[in-house]
Amino acid sequence: MRPEPGLRRSRDLLLAVATPLLLLVLWEALVRVNLLDYRFFPPPTRIATAGAALIGSGELWVHLGASLFRIVAGFAIGVAIGIPVGLTLGAFRVLRVMFDPVLSALYVIPKIAILPLIMLIFGLGEGSKIAIVALATFFVVAINSLGGVRQMEPILLEAARNFGARGFDLFRHLIFPGALPSIFVGLRLAAGTALLVIIAAEFVAANEGIGFLIWRSWTTLVTENMFVGFAVIAVLGMLSTWLIHRVGRLVMPWRDEEIDLASRQDSV
Repeated sequence: MRPEPGLRRSRDLLLAVATPLLLLVLWEALVRVNLLDYRFFPPPTRIATAGAALIGSGELWVHLGASLFRIVAGFAIGVAIGIPVGLTLGAFRVLRVMFDPVLSALYVIPKIAILPLIMLIFGLGEGSKIAIVALATFFVVAINSLGGVRQMEPILLEAARNFGARGFDLFRHLIFPGALPSIFVGLRLAAGTALLVIIAAEFVAANEGIGFLIWRSWTTLVTENMFVGFAVIAVLGMLSTWLIHRVGRLVMPWRDEEIDLASRQDSV
């Protein structure tokens, strides 16, 4: 017999909280008995102390603010361009045939590999960091938006055109809503990609940011601060995924029933 929904949610929450706590306790214990080298894997208590010191001095907020500004600005630009481009290519076959090979070829190039070119174009300031995030976000969002349109039943588009839907009305009432699930998959993937790209960019082209904090901590062998940076990245990743998921449920209320059904099927 399956547990009641409320009991199941409580159990899932307990498991989600208890598992990482148990892993942290195990980590601490392994360091204490010298099975893990504290120079490379400082115990969680030392990492927490280092994090508190960075927060108290205000240094962590400076690095976090710099990274968040670059991520949000670049992400917004990439999404604002990527969604219309993807929907347009998905809706018009001629444009798709022309540009899909180019989009696919450029997508597989690691975006951090072209950071030197971006820096030549936009300089060493904030522009290059925002541009590399926007570029990485654009490709992920555009390809997922295109895929969302391609997954729609062709008969729906044909029926809408037969009833006189054209141009903006076709996009607004059929193509955009139909592609929304794939768009939000792209947004979740793009958020993770944006975080990875900005951290890598800050390793080599920044004087502040979470990536810079990690890199500087490595060069000075302050491993506790490195792990503080890792923890911040993990928290940012979880928060971005949660936020996009919540927004997705708000703008796609018709999918709530499907999501709840999938959750019930996944339960044991």
